[in-house]
Amino acid sequence: MRDSITDVPGIRIGHAQNLDTARGVTVMLCENAKTAGVDVRGGSPGTRETDCLAPVNMVPAPHAIYFSGGSAFGLAGAGGVMKYFRDKKIGFNAWNVLVPIVSGAVIFDLTVGDPLAYPDEVMGYQACENAGLDVPMGVVGAGTGALIGWAGDLDQRMKGGLGTASASSGNLVVGALVVVNCWGNVKDPVTGELLGGTLNKEKNGLLDAYEEMKKKQAAYAPTKAGLTSHTTIGMVATNAILSKPMATRVAMMAHDGFSRAICPAHTAGEGDSIFAVTTGEVESDINIVGAMAADAMARAIAKAIKHSRSAFGYMGHEDLVKRMAR
Repeated sequence: MRDSITDVPGIRIGHAQNLDTARGVTVMLCENAKTAGVDVRGGSPGTRETDCLAPVNMVPAPHAIYFSGGSAFGLAGAGGVMKYFRDKKIGFNAWNVLVPIVSGAVIFDLTVGDPLAYPDEVMGYQACENAGLDVPMGVVGAGTGALIGWAGDLDQRMKGGLGTASASSGNLVVGALVVVNCWGNVKDPVTGELLGGTLNKEKNGLLDAYEEMKKKQAAYAPTKAGLTSHTTIGMVATNAILSKPMATRVAMMAHDGFSRAICPAHTAGEGDSIFAVTTGEVESDINIVGAMAADAMARAIAKAIKHSRSAFGYMGHEDLVKRMAR
């Protein structure tokens, strides 16, 4: 086991990124998926092809899940994923025309790197070509420009990134992948260790994001803009046999992982979203699958921060640990 979403048979992950502009994309190829669902819980989502995943709609599952930086501009890169499947002659047959379905979501990372640079179809296609079982973590793919810790000024934020983890029981496997670009602080759900978030002014420790949020109430006025926020986006995959409504339920339960590792989570300015895909091979109870999804998601969030190095002028977890030890 790799402790990765690719522990689920049939799932492959590909990244592409431009480190000069701080933009990237990540693709999960799941053309053999049986069912899928999505749960969008943040108040400011940037998404693609989520309505087709509703339990009452026809499409059972997409051929790929696409994550990207670049805010809404980054959604254009999913066109490259569609071209990849078209070239492979994969898609739903609509009057003898193959139409691949690519669902996905984006993060806002335009304060990092080049604000006018966005992932495009070339990058989306490249991520598909790079897809495999090994999943690099940290400052890669859609996590390239991710930041965490927005309770202070811009220079108090830390580097976010991408992580993956899995949970298993017998033949049942549930994997998670996440791009951590959150407003709040991140902790290890296993040890309780605070891993990253809003730096103090000395940049040798972390502020309490929740307490900093409460302080803003004293200066609150209805005419002022709301708290600036970003987005954490994730996907879970499992080899369980689940109906489309139950796949949606797994996506909902996986959000517990956000709450275990991020505080605060699901704010109105964030587009927190989780997609769920099943490959339909192992009988299981929905409660077991959902609990394992939340566990894998929480640990994937922690791994994302642990693997995110300092980049683009923002401190990573390892450098924070060194400063705190002085």
